[in-house]
Parts: sequence; structure tokens; C-alpha cells
Amino acid sequence: MRPVLLRHDSSARHDTGAHPERIARIRAIEAALAERDWLGWDVAESPAASDALLHAVHPPAYCAAIEQACRAGGGALDADTIVSAGSHEAARHAAGGAAALVDALLAGAPVGASLHRPPGHHAEASRAMGFCLFNNVAVAARHALDAHGLERVLILDWDVHHGNGTNDLFHADPRVLFCSIHEWPLYPGSGSSADHGSGAGLGATVNLPVPGGSGDAVFTAMVDHVVVPAARAHAPQLILVSAGFDAHADDPLAGCEVSDAGFAAMAASMRRLAAELEAPLGVVLEGGYDLGALARGVVTTLETVARDPGTLPAAPAARHPLADEAAQRVAARRPG
Repeated sequence: MRPVLLRHDSSARHDTGAHPERIARIRAIEAALAERDWLGWDVAESPAASDALLHAVHPPAYCAAIEQACRAGGGALDADTIVSAGSHEAARHAAGGAAALVDALLAGAPVGASLHRPPGHHAEASRAMGFCLFNNVAVAARHALDAHGLERVLILDWDVHHGNGTNDLFHADPRVLFCSIHEWPLYPGSGSSADHGSGAGLGATVNLPVPGGSGDAVFTAMVDHVVVPAARAHAPQLILVSAGFDAHADDPLAGCEVSDAGFAAMAASMRRLAAELEAPLGVVLEGGYDLGALARGVVTTLETVARDPGTLPAAPAARHPLADEAAQRVAARRPG
């Protein structure tokens, strides 16, 4: 099977106006992919998420409130999160696309991507925030566990903002290893290295805050020397990347300095890991607010994960003191 890409026109009907998370984001991504014949991937329209899919993550009353706000014409849900009449449809397809990506991966597609807006990783069970309505990657992971019977999933979130919603939704669930590399201090203010899960999930939350100004050396070392060893210990049957591109040096909403090559290197590490563990790999779009950096980041990430892993450079990133410190901390907290 060829790689699969899920998308839907409704992403352009989530009208936030003059806002960082705007319609131009998805248009820039799709234009860049169309110029490259969609990289030769199988492109499919995403289905809308069913109530059952959404309610596995978000309470029915919350889902109904989002739908009602959009039917009423939209407006501001909080200082950052805007909805319009078309936002509920777009959010349903963003969540449904992530779940359909899981279906395709577990049916034999080696890699794939769900490219929609609004993003999802800030959405909590009963709260929209940070431009997010439904937590798309959480819906995907829950679908893999519940519908497909998987026992172990890895979520790597390399968006520059901490994925607080995903963090909290799987906080006590040992089946989901959640790893987040994010600038700190920065919105939403969560993601301390001291937060490593709770209850049965203690040790399955790996927060890797990095200071502003961190670039390729820090991010790639965190992936290769912290996330990869933790993933090997977890042995996931599915790997999902919450792929935000706002850690890029050109992004206006944060202060990290990752380059196009840095995103390619992180993607290569995940592709090698997926091949080693014989686990399919899915990319779920999150943030990224400089249009050029966003489009390039998506293209280079998808091009990289679609490569034969034998053609990717095998050497891990050079070590970095921040990653070495984090690796020691994570190893000490690892269950067993």
C-alpha cells in the first residue's frame, strides 16, 4: 500500500478571520503538496467523526455545546479560540480524519498523515482552548485502543506549545506513552518536567521543556536520546506524531529556532523507529503560523517519513546536555 493522506475541504470553512490559525494555513500546505503531485500519496477525503468516536474523548454535553456555538453563527470561545458557522463540520472532519488515518495504518499503509484544521492538542475533555476544539490525536489514539484492540501507542508532540489536552487525557493510562518537546515558559504554561503521569500511567508521560532559542541540536537530541529509548521500552504498536511546525525559527508565536532540516531529522528518527519496532507511523497536523515554514515543514516531514528507512542516515543526533539530563530523569521514572 502507498502512504495515505486524509484531508477535507471543510478545513477551509473554519473561518477565524484575522487570526494566526487561519484558512491560509491549510491553503499553503495543500498548494505546496499539489505542486509536488501530493508526493504520490493516496489522497482521501476524511469522514466526519461519529458521536461515538468523539464521546470516547469528550463528554456529549461538551460536543453539543461546540455544535450549538457554531450553529449560532460562531464567536470567541475564549481569548484565543474562535469558531464560525463552518467550524463544527471542520472539527468533526479533523477528528474523523485522524481516526481514519489509524484505520488505514492498521490496514497496512506504512505511513500516513491527517492534515486538517482546527488543530487539537490543546483541547481538554470539556474545554476548547489554544485554537483547538476536539483533540484529534487523542481521538485517534483512543480509536486505536478501543476499536482495534492495541495495547500500546506512542504519541510524540513536537509542537512548540505543550499538548496539555493530550497530556491530561492519557495522564493515568499506561497504554499511551505521551512525549512532548515544547518551549517553556510559553502558552499554555503546562508541561513541567516534574509531570510524568499519575496512577497506573506514572512514567508514561514524558515532558521535555526546552528554553526559547532552542534549535535543531536540542530538539533532535531530545528525540534520539530521550524519546527513542523511552519508546523502545514501551514497544508501541502504533506511532502518532502531533506535528506542529511553530518551533521553526520563522514562526511568529514562539522563540525556538528549529530549521527545515531539523524537522526532517526528527521525522527520519521516527521513521527509523517505526521500522525497527514494525509499527505504522501517522502524522497529525497541529500548529505552525508562518505560512512558508509551515508548508515546507509539512512537505519535508511527509517526504521523509515516506522514504525507505534503509536510505535514511542511521546516526542519531549528537548528544546535548539538556537531553542527557532529561534522559536520566526519564529513565529513573520508567515503570519497572
